[in-house]
Amino acid sequence: MLGVVHVVIGAIAISVAIGGGGGRADQSGAMEQIARVPFGVVVLWVIVLGLAALGIWKIVEAFLERDSDAKKRWGHRVTKVGTAIAYFAIAATALVYALGGRSDSSQSTTSLSASVLAAPGGVVLLVLVGLVVLGVGVAFFVRGIRKDFEQHLSLPAGKAGDGIRVLGTAGYVAKGIAVAVVGVLFALAALTHDPDKAGGLDAALKTLAELPFGQVILWLVGAGLILYGLFCFARARYERL
Repeated sequence: MLGVVHVVIGAIAISVAIGGGGGRADQSGAMEQIARVPFGVVVLWVIVLGLAALGIWKIVEAFLERDSDAKKRWGHRVTKVGTAIAYFAIAATALVYALGGRSDSSQSTTSLSASVLAAPGGVVLLVLVGLVVLGVGVAFFVRGIRKDFEQHLSLPAGKAGDGIRVLGTAGYVAKGIAVAVVGVLFALAALTHDPDKAGGLDAALKTLAELPFGQVILWLVGAGLILYGLFCFARARYERL
């Protein structure tokens, strides 16, 4: 399910990079594209149920953690609960479209940023949010470079295992770049007191497109997100339980 979402987002990003428009390169845009295809509503319901189940499983895993090192145990718990929240958020977006509604994650992000900035200490809080998201992006990037994801997989020998490693490395690096840019946008919105500068994945990818050689960068990141989506399918098959 997560793989389908990332493949669609990556395809939209490439479409934007080559000047084809493509819509919003984020969760909402992906769900909108899925809803348009034959049996798309069925696919959306599979995504809703599948990601909700994965979220529940991650929470159960978090509290079944038995690492003897307390710091590592709580670190793993925080990571797994955070992953569960991300799964639930994507499932919620899919549910909106499965029920025939629409969602604009970019507008929601801007509204949330405006509310945070209006609160006491809002600038500091939004900068912290940006730094946390930036840290998540850097963690994805490093995990891809170091191939840390292999620790949680039972990969087959030979070319199949090598292929999955390539998918994981490229996918984690690409997603890390995209998420890191989201964090920078949050921090920029706080420092300039402009919530319109905050944005989700769609805004981050389109910001990359505005850089020198941005179209090439966006194309590469889009391709990387597609590879991450394919890696998600492989991970579902070979993940250690």
